[in-house]
Amino acid sequence: MTNRLYYHGSFVREFEARVISCIPAKRGGPAIQANEAWSVVLDRTAFYPTSGGQPHDTGRLGDANVTNVFEREDDAVVHVTDRPLAPGLVRGSIDWPRRFDHMQQHTGSHLLSAVFLSLYEIPAVSFHLGRDTSTIDLATASLSSCQLEAVERRTNELICEDLPVTVRFGDSGKEAAFPKVPVSRRNGIVRTIEVEGIDIQPCGGTHVIRTGQVGMVLLRRWEKAKGNSRLEFICGERARRAARADFSLLQELSRQLSCKFGKIPSAISRLVLERDAAECAVRHLREDLAALQAQVLLAKERAIRSSRHASVVAHVFENHDAEYLRLVAFRLVTSPGTIVLLASRLGGHMVFAQAVGAPANMNMLLREVVAKAGGKGGGSRNFAQGSVCDPDKLDAVLRQAVERLSASTGVDSMLYRRPDL
Repeated sequence: MTNRLYYHGSFVREFEARVISCIPAKRGGPAIQANEAWSVVLDRTAFYPTSGGQPHDTGRLGDANVTNVFEREDDAVVHVTDRPLAPGLVRGSIDWPRRFDHMQQHTGSHLLSAVFLSLYEIPAVSFHLGRDTSTIDLATASLSSCQLEAVERRTNELICEDLPVTVRFGDSGKEAAFPKVPVSRRNGIVRTIEVEGIDIQPCGGTHVIRTGQVGMVLLRRWEKAKGNSRLEFICGERARRAARADFSLLQELSRQLSCKFGKIPSAISRLVLERDAAECAVRHLREDLAALQAQVLLAKERAIRSSRHASVVAHVFENHDAEYLRLVAFRLVTSPGTIVLLASRLGGHMVFAQAVGAPANMNMLLREVVAKAGGKGGGSRNFAQGSVCDPDKLDAVLRQAVERLSASTGVDSMLYRRPDL
């Protein structure tokens, strides 16, 4: 069992300890991050192990970097290092910016939990401290913007009051000693964190000693999570950085939109309306262009008949997307007996289609010719689409498709050796 210094003082940054054991870390163990790693157990430590939703500390033990810290089943704290440590005394140092950030976020979660409970009788059910943001899960199906604003305001008031945050220890069986403490699952001595007059609850994590050290709390967003509400928040330096980033973003938007901050929403709404109108106009123009393109292609093929029942329109476009090919094809197949083989060098897209009652099978035809060109695709008897990786192969693919049509439907392939194929 390791003596955990952080239980009594989260502000312990450096300490001396004795190396109890140092063995090669097992492959696949908890977060082994280096090619060579060692598991080190000390008689005492200020390093916090991953637990209770809070990530582990990092830092140094002598000349070794501590990359991970976790609890073993026998209650020992294991430090994963990038080099071995000799038996005897070693000096440890905590990565303080990381530790203090975790202390701010964790204490902030206690304050938020207490405020949600006091204002709306909504209990917190879990906490997770992430690299960029933290979350608490709340026992409610939804949260309103008014609730979030009220909780954020009250939490920051408590931070400004600079209330003491105290570590207390008591027997879990003597619940009367801590009447406000939630029921703990642990037996024996229980460590609790008390925010004077506001909150007290069992917790083994690291915390600031006064609420003022949390700095500030910003609530970011919430989402549904297994019947609860998951609230994302940030505290302290994270909140400052986020506020600065948000302000910089607003400045850039203000510059690009040529308006003041307060006018940004209306300016964006106007741009969205203009974009939607432009997209609608473009869509109609594309449809009109596709209809005209279909008429031109069909007119060019009228004189060349594959048989008494079918004509083939085969064409390779240079820079149209797959959607445009589909629009042209749908227009063409309204003409009875028409078989359509379209492709575009932009993306290597292909569309094979035929009018209802035409004699070929577009799905089988496309699958056969694109497979030989290293492409893929498929569809139904009357409509299929696909693509090839090399657009330079499209001419050969369409020529092969025409030859397959000739063999299966009686098309004279000599008639379709067009210059653009």
